[in-house]
Formats: sequence, structure tokens, C-alpha cells
Amino acid sequence: MIEYPNKLDIIFDKLQKYNIKPVIVGGYVRDYFFNKYEKSSKRLTKDIDIELYNAESFEQLQNILCEFGNPNLNGKNFGVIKLKVDDLDIDFSLPRTDNKVSSGHTGFEVDTYSDISFHKASSRRDFTINAIGFDIFNKKILDPFGGLEDLKQKKLKMVSQETFIEDPLRVLRAMQFCARFELKPDYELIDAASKMCENNLLDELPRERIYEEFKKLFLKAKHISIGLNFLKDVNGFIYFSELNMSESDWHIKLKYIDSVDKTKLDNATNIAVVLALLCYKMEENAKQSFLNKIINKKTTLKTIDYLHHIDSYLESIDKKDFDNTLKYKILKDIDTNTLKIYLEAKSISEDIIRKIYSIKPIVHGKDLMKSGFKPSKEFDSLLQMIYEVQLLKLFN
Repeated sequence: MIEYPNKLDIIFDKLQKYNIKPVIVGGYVRDYFFNKYEKSSKRLTKDIDIELYNAESFEQLQNILCEFGNPNLNGKNFGVIKLKVDDLDIDFSLPRTDNKVSSGHTGFEVDTYSDISFHKASSRRDFTINAIGFDIFNKKILDPFGGLEDLKQKKLKMVSQETFIEDPLRVLRAMQFCARFELKPDYELIDAASKMCENNLLDELPRERIYEEFKKLFLKAKHISIGLNFLKDVNGFIYFSELNMSESDWHIKLKYIDSVDKTKLDNATNIAVVLALLCYKMEENAKQSFLNKIINKKTTLKTIDYLHHIDSYLESIDKKDFDNTLKYKILKDIDTNTLKIYLEAKSISEDIIRKIYSIKPIVHGKDLMKSGFKPSKEFDSLLQMIYEVQLLKLFN
């Protein structure tokens, strides 16, 4: 028995009149039991996946569900209807099977059915912990592949090696699941993922899908290092070759990344900080190559560049000359909270962080205009000169 939002009962009652059986599946069920076993008070996600059995057709489901909102039919080819109910995002779907027909993450032919068993429908899923369902009407847990026991034992196991290796994205899903739930992958999973990497299957993945898995790793895992070490152990660095380095440098980098305080920054900035640490001390060409495989968001890339500018200053100068190196053009746009979190993760001394935390320019162009100066080509030079004076007073 699991708990779910009571507001869904009115929809379930309607479905029952048509003899359609709803089964809650996927992440909502997994997270419910994970929180239970971990004795955690984490809130359950507002995203709920519900498979509907015994429906006559997709059109029948559409007609029934339109009573409760405005169905989004973008997933029609996969038998999915999305419905917003207050603060809930619900995916209603027909049970389906996937057949590999071409290379890549999207190279699947999808067939939907109304009368296949839950065992058959869930056999297409990636991991046993994602193949658990809850039968609403019978109040029964459906667990054909032993996912509950794997959650208890904190193991990550494939449902089927045969279907797992068809989708290269599952290597990265394993990466972020191991870290988010602190699970230990079993030997069969490590072996399958290793062979997928050795066969260069990660080359088939679009950057956007790669980014989504790293995003979940960076934002949802307490110890990001668990996921990155999994990727390393399964030969994922064949694709992400820029991450190959000495063991000592790798452990130092992971220590920095696990030290990031993600409670004080927004999600986009947290991602930028983690990526900046991951690229720390990379050659410029290697850094650009690695980031190009993951992200093309200009604001994120700009933040990473700013942070690496600061690194170059801190590491290449005598601290006595610190005041002469931090330039207005570098620091005028960077958020000092971001910089502080980044430097704290690297264990930079509190004295330097305290000074840098208050390093934003205090005089801006609008201040000069209020004093009677007119905008001109000399504005930037004047502002830089004023900023140098501010730094001299701050660091002396």
C-alpha cells in the first residue's frame, strides 16, 4: 500500500466505470519506498506516471480524461496523455513494448496494448527499482523483478540485459541513479555498461539527453562522486576522454565537487559551479571539448569562464600582488555568492573568501553620471581605475 494524492480518486472512480485499471508506476513508487526504507521525510515528486490497463483505445482515454483538464497529446505516438491537475503533472499511458529498429536512443518502434500483463509491460524498463507498480483498485504492490528487495539492499540491477544494452542513455541513467540513491551496481550491470562504452554507444546520444542526466546527477545527488566514479569504472571516459587524469588529481577534484553547498544557489548556477570544478585545471581545448558534449547554455559557460579566470589569478600570482590582478572587467558581472561557493568548495582560506565576497565594484556608470560625467569612450577606463583604488584599500 502506498499513499498518493487523494485528488486523484475522482479520476480513478471514473476509470473504474469503464473497467479501466490504473497502476501507478515508475519514479513515484520507487521514491515512496526509498523514502520509507531510508526513514526520510523527503516530499514525493509532483510527477506521477499511471499506466491504464483494459482501455478500449487511446481515443477513449482522451475522452474520459478531458473531463478533468486539458489533455496534452504530444506523447500520442507513445500512448501517453499528459494532464495537469492542480500542482500535479500526470502522465497517463497505455502499456507498451519497445523494439529496437535503429541505432541511437530514439531508434525504437513503440507498440501499445490494452491487455498485456504488468509483467510484460514492465519488462521494458531499465532497472528493477523502476519496474514496481501499485494497483489502485486492488491496493496491491506489483513487483515482478524484485525491485523492492533491491531498494532495501541498495542495489542497482537491470531488468533485462538484452533490452538494457539497446539504449545507450541507460549508462548515464545508471550513473545518476547510483549517486542519487547511493546504490551499488551489481556485476552484470557494470559488465553490460562497460561493453556499451567500449562499443562507443555513447557517441549515439544527443547532447540534450546527456545534459539531462548530468543535470539530475549534479542537482539531486548528495555525493556526485559516486556517479562520476561509476562512469569511470564502466569505461565511460572512452567518450569523456577529457576526464582522464592521475588518480590523485581525480580524487582531489571529486572532493571539491562533493563539497559544493547547493543550498545557497539556484539550479543553473549550481550546475555551472560543479562543471567549473570538473573542468578545473583542464587545458582550454580539452575543456571546450568536454563542455561541448554536455551543454551549450551561454550563461552557464560564461559563469564557468569567470570562475576559471579567478583560478588563474589565484594560482599564478604572489599573494602580495593580489590587489593588482583582480580586474574590474572580470568581476563586475560575476555574482559574489557564486564565487564564494566555488572557492569554499576548493578550501580557499576564509580570509581570501571574505575579501572576495565583498569585491563587487561599489562605483558604477550611473554613479559617474550623477556626478556630472557624460558617457564616453573613457568611461570603462575611469571605472577600472576607480575599481583598482577600491581593491588597493580592500587588500592592503
